[in-house]
Amino acid sequence: MHQRVWALAWPMLLSNITVPLLGLVDSAVVGHLDDPKHLGAVAIGATLFTTIYWAFGFLRMGTTGLIAQAVGRQDGNANRTFLAQATLIALGLGSLMWLAQIPILTLGLEWMGADSDVHETARSYADIRIYGAPAALFNYVLVGWFVGNQDTRSPLIIMTVVNLTNLVLDLLFVLGFGWGAEGVASATLIAEYTGVALGLLLMKRHLKVIDGSILPNSLRQLSAYRAIFTVNKYLFVRTASLLFMFAFFTSQGARLGTDILSANALLLNFLMLISHALDGFAHAAEAICGRYAGAKDRYNFYRAMKSSALWSLLFALGLTLTFMLGGHSILSLMTDIESVLDVAQDYLIFIWVLPLIAVWSYFQDGVLVGTTQSKAMLQIMVVTVFGTFLPLWWLTQDLGNTGLWLSFTAAFLVRALMGFWIFHRYNQRGVWFKA
Repeated sequence: MHQRVWALAWPMLLSNITVPLLGLVDSAVVGHLDDPKHLGAVAIGATLFTTIYWAFGFLRMGTTGLIAQAVGRQDGNANRTFLAQATLIALGLGSLMWLAQIPILTLGLEWMGADSDVHETARSYADIRIYGAPAALFNYVLVGWFVGNQDTRSPLIIMTVVNLTNLVLDLLFVLGFGWGAEGVASATLIAEYTGVALGLLLMKRHLKVIDGSILPNSLRQLSAYRAIFTVNKYLFVRTASLLFMFAFFTSQGARLGTDILSANALLLNFLMLISHALDGFAHAAEAICGRYAGAKDRYNFYRAMKSSALWSLLFALGLTLTFMLGGHSILSLMTDIESVLDVAQDYLIFIWVLPLIAVWSYFQDGVLVGTTQSKAMLQIMVVTVFGTFLPLWWLTQDLGNTGLWLSFTAAFLVRALMGFWIFHRYNQRGVWFKA
């Protein structure tokens, strides 16, 4: 079972890590420009689009769970049908973002509350990034479909090409052409559509080995989307709540000044590296636990769960040691703005402890996504954001950025504890398998 988990985890681990590493490169490229407004603008703009796009992260998670269970049932018709339905939803939502870009970007950037010069640069960044909406959402569907089919190497290929393209264009547009934050946005836009083109080629190859066809009327009748909507409605609200917490964190940092905003952005890149790395094992849990749940294989389901948890914990320990030993050096590579660097180093201790706290949440999400228990994920997130983070932030406002980080860390702790309680209840009630 350890071999099975690693066979699924290592490609996703590598591909996931490239995403925050690219964020680190983005920050490093603009972090060495003379004016810190570019670093703040990229932080604001990237957070806005992470919030907007990942609010529709159900297109990835919901697709993975439904496809994994279809694979367990050996149902090729459902496999193809869910892919087609999710694709239509992604393209429709992306097109709506194009049409509504003016109010979305205006309200989003106003809510972030940055200084006027940072706000203006962030708007230039956002005006470019918005045109990547259909590509970004369709890439979610592709990754979810590949993982659900127990193929984690295709996402590795896609994300590697996307991020290398982004990296090269970052350096060209920002350092070569001097475009600043607009150069970062342009590089990301081109890279997203590069991922779509490559993903379509890999998808076509994979479909050749999947029997079945798209079910009649499954794309035209609204009732045919019932399964995908039932799972995804809870995931949408859950993800929107999580992203609200991250966006709120960024906006409160912006209100404390450009230096704190920029320092928090650097540290959040570390957190993104942690979450994406640990998500490699969460994706493995999604695929393999979903498959065994679909096949009604209780024994291997729990073996897969235990193996995923073990490797997740060991990897979290490695991340903690990495940031304890090398965190200061990495920060120094990312920016040479002394005022920003001083603030970031003061709060680095939170990055040391977060892997060991957050690891359980990512593992739990993997099992719940694979078994399509999206309602439980929503319950966990409501308690995390609205029952923990916001009340603690309100009580610790006088502590400034320290209170913000304390509230953020406590939220991850409560999220993990809430997940353990739900797992215990599911085992007692026989939710996954009859007791």
